Amino acid sequence: MALPDDAALPFSLLQFYATAPYPCSYLADRQARSQVAAPAQLIDSEIYASLVRAGFRRSGIFTYRPYCDACRACIPVRLPAAELQLNRHQRRALKGHGALIPRERSLVFREEHYALYRRYQEARHPGGGMHNDSQEQYAQFLLQSHVDTRLIEFSEAGVVRMVSLIDVLDDGLSSVYTFYEPDVPKSSFGIYNILWQRQQCLALDLPYLYLGYWIANSRKMAYKTDFQPIEGLIEGRWQRLPPVATTIGP
Repeated sequence: MALPDDAALPFSLLQFYATAPYPCSYLADRQARSQVAAPAQLIDSEIYASLVRAGFRRSGIFTYRPYCDACRACIPVRLPAAELQLNRHQRRALKGHGALIPRERSLVFREEHYALYRRYQEARHPGGGMHNDSQEQYAQFLLQSHVDTRLIEFSEAGVVRMVSLIDVLDDGLSSVYTFYEPDVPKSSFGIYNILWQRQQCLALDLPYLYLGYWIANSRKMAYKTDFQPIEGLIEGRWQRLPPVATTIGP
């Protein structure tokens, strides 16, 4: 996975290393590896934006991208914010959650957020390892950042329903992580959140919303191509992905 030419200069300050293989979180019976950019303290907002355009993501202070030996199933994706065409389900989600009130909060630990995070992990990702995260693990994952990060709390009738972490880049927003109340009937918090972030891109005159990785054969990730048009980084070039796509690579 080569780095783009326009990123060579800022990346020259960094070193890149590959992790040891570990079980893939998305495709059963596969081993994954990551390429990590270091040292973390040198990755400011400008360098981080270049890394995101090259397919990297952030988890706490660690910036990484998939670096698997025999698999290219993870495709970095982004939405061209001004071109998004909402389908019926997305319009319904936008209307159905119109009562949510967003509020930017500081990156500090809050018991209410942590309790919501635990409920979300236990309901949506049971057995994934994160449902048992301690307060320290939660804080390291979501509350540590060396870049321009915003924590947005969404409330309804005074109750926190959703929390979203967003990084601000020079060409867009990067959706870091979102968790929400898992047991609200007929809710579409995740879809609403992407649409809300897209609206923030438009308000800030930023062209892209970066959504992490899309994996065609992963139920957790496949929904991202429901948002159209959407672009994927394939062989170093951002290009449009079809609404229903087959797996690229093994």
